[in-house]
Amino acid sequence: MPTLEQLVAAHAAAQGDDVAYVGGEQRMTWREYDARAEGIAAALVDAGVAPGDRVAVCLPDGPAVHACFVGIERAGAVVVGIGPRAGRREVAHLLGLTGASLLLWASDPEDPPGGVATIAVSETDLPVGRGAPAKRGEDLDALWLLNSTSGTTGLPKCVMHHQRRWLAFHDLAVDAGELSSRDVFLSALPAPFGFGLWTGHVTPTVLGVPCVVLPRFDAEACLAAIERERVTVLAAVSTQFVMVLNAPTLDRYDLTSLRVLFTGGEMVPERRAAEFEDRTGCRVLQFYGSNETGALSRTTVRDTRERRLRTAGAVIPSMHVRLLADDGTDVTATGGPGVAACRGPLCCLGYYGDPAANDTLYTPDGWMLTGDRCTLDADGYLTVAGRASDFIIRGGKNISAAQVEDEVSTHPAVAVAAAVAMPDPVFGERVCAYVELRPHAAPLDLAALQDHLVSRGVGKELWPEYLVVLDVLPRASGGKVAKGALRDDVRRRVPTAER
Repeated sequence: MPTLEQLVAAHAAAQGDDVAYVGGEQRMTWREYDARAEGIAAALVDAGVAPGDRVAVCLPDGPAVHACFVGIERAGAVVVGIGPRAGRREVAHLLGLTGASLLLWASDPEDPPGGVATIAVSETDLPVGRGAPAKRGEDLDALWLLNSTSGTTGLPKCVMHHQRRWLAFHDLAVDAGELSSRDVFLSALPAPFGFGLWTGHVTPTVLGVPCVVLPRFDAEACLAAIERERVTVLAAVSTQFVMVLNAPTLDRYDLTSLRVLFTGGEMVPERRAAEFEDRTGCRVLQFYGSNETGALSRTTVRDTRERRLRTAGAVIPSMHVRLLADDGTDVTATGGPGVAACRGPLCCLGYYGDPAANDTLYTPDGWMLTGDRCTLDADGYLTVAGRASDFIIRGGKNISAAQVEDEVSTHPAVAVAAAVAMPDPVFGERVCAYVELRPHAAPLDLAALQDHLVSRGVGKELWPEYLVVLDVLPRASGGKVAKGALRDDVRRRVPTAER
């Protein structure tokens, strides 16, 4: 299998005038993509970048970030992908952790962090050099890219990637969505993260098809791009597709080209996913896994609607998925529940420069842990109960935050919901729900929410005891709800949250 930079060169030769990327007003053909990547590679060589050096990229999503990734690859260096919403402290931490010798940084925002040499990059002005780049070669197992976890507390860890894992992921995606060279992608995810890598950088390149990227996610812009570019495959985390679904103008757009939505990154809300299918005519699919593990299971266009929307899909045989009880006992045969673990070709190479973090990522016998508590049915379909660590412990009772969120999200006024633990002197923790309301929805208070849950027959243990309504829930770099920010916020709200 060719490397990604070799595929870009091949498409430039065979279909040079076809569009590779669309980002806002920018359209980049395969020939331009190849030439810009070559110019970046040459500029890096001129700057003294040697094979194996780490080069960081922190840019808004657009065609330029992909040209930078390929240019770094061509120079024989390793990409350090940093999310465009990363703060200066996070950027400085990642530069230091990875030992990056150079930073490709957007030319128009604030000055970049110090400590490394910087090259300014914009969509209309990419670096050009005359140095002869050292081609990467064909080692698909070599370290190719480092990206940060999209966790929301503390400083991020760096995950090590080789191209082989994402090319294997691509093969599974093609089969799941019955993808072809006739498809047009829209990836709403930041390019450096796992979901964004395969939907925005890897699979469109392997197929040689156009990919629409958004400098910053906006539901209206997303809808307009689907109609304008006749997008067939949309990739978005759950909060993003819910925002699209909530857009007041949704029904004004022609979305008949759309046939597949790949989603995930957090628990997929079944009711909203069903509504998305009904209103757009596409099928909602997901891969379950993480930046570290890759995929453990998947749904496909051949699955029934119940399987697609109520489970995380059938386990992928090559990933050898196991469920482990809290004491490490293998409970796969009985269907769990247990923390999902795996060992297979989609797994990353571990964390970069962080032995302590690797000790928590792997079991002593080498299985990679997801941190999610799951069950497995007799047909091999996985269901995710929630993060093993994302439980609210109220008076000694473990309450799944994911279950609370799923129930709260059924209220017709609620667009997005997140549940976190609020410290309590008597019970230790109580359930606090944060919600973002749909446009033009009537105000929502705790009593009305609880009445709704009563009407659904929801047990009291899943009722929020506090409610905080925000205009917009905070998002992490990867687009998911920033639970860490909410946990920080809830501690400040202890005396004042509605009860």
